[in-house]
Amino acid sequence: MFMNTNTRLVSPEFDYLQPKTLAEAFTMLADHGGSAKLLAGGTDLLVQMKMERQQPSHVISLSRVKELAGITEGDVLTIGATTSIRDVSRSGPVIAGYTALQEACNAYSTVSVMLMGTIGGNICNASPAADTAPALLVHDASAVLRSGKATRTVPLRDFFTGPGKTVIQPGEILTAVELPKPAKGTGSAFLKISRVVADISQVCVAVVLVRDGDTITDCRIALGSVGPTPMRMKQAVGALIGKRGTPEAFAAAADIVAKDITPITDVRATEKYRRHVSRIIARDALLTAWQRAAEGAAK
Repeated sequence: MFMNTNTRLVSPEFDYLQPKTLAEAFTMLADHGGSAKLLAGGTDLLVQMKMERQQPSHVISLSRVKELAGITEGDVLTIGATTSIRDVSRSGPVIAGYTALQEACNAYSTVSVMLMGTIGGNICNASPAADTAPALLVHDASAVLRSGKATRTVPLRDFFTGPGKTVIQPGEILTAVELPKPAKGTGSAFLKISRVVADISQVCVAVVLVRDGDTITDCRIALGSVGPTPMRMKQAVGALIGKRGTPEAFAAAADIVAKDITPITDVRATEKYRRHVSRIIARDALLTAWQRAAEGAAK
């Protein structure tokens, strides 16, 4: 018995373009319009092209646009869109102040994929299972979008509009993500459940907590793979802010998380399993972030 499988390495023929500046990239986008796709690391787009879900006639690689890569500290932490997941995970400022993001990057498939995948590509693909999205959401990140005429900054909580869909308009390029500096007493954590280490998540959760003594003064919780977009948990957060950080409080908040998500059953997990696991890892992430917040308060 022979199985009919897709053995193509790439999709049908396309033109491969390599601008060296953003200005050149904008011109190419304007010239080719909807027939062009932007390529960052290629870990998402090339797979989609192989599976014939995307068939662009022009692929515009951003790999040579130097202004899109790198991490800089200022009033905010700016991560260029083509900065690799591996570089983000090894960045000193990320390690020091944005633990949930570092842990999300470290959970991002294999080292070879981490070397190719980019922070911008991961969120622009807008997968509900994107590992970095929940971490960026709880760190209150914003997306910097530029066109040939203007620049706008969009809070990441408003960036995702559906599976594979974002607020990016034709002619716009995501150039960076910006993260505000964490407050004193901040702790964060990221946890992921997947079938195997290199797989995308069945459920993932990120948490940021700010504490003053035994009191939770700020909190953000976000999950992936439990809805059509990465989701922030507003009701669970509302049940925690102003309260004492206790195991009982975190367990109660985790119960709210499990009720508020909208998971589906698919080839990776059932709806029931995702709700069960979400409750457990949300509680564990809250406890871990709370403990780390105590260390942050002592700095």
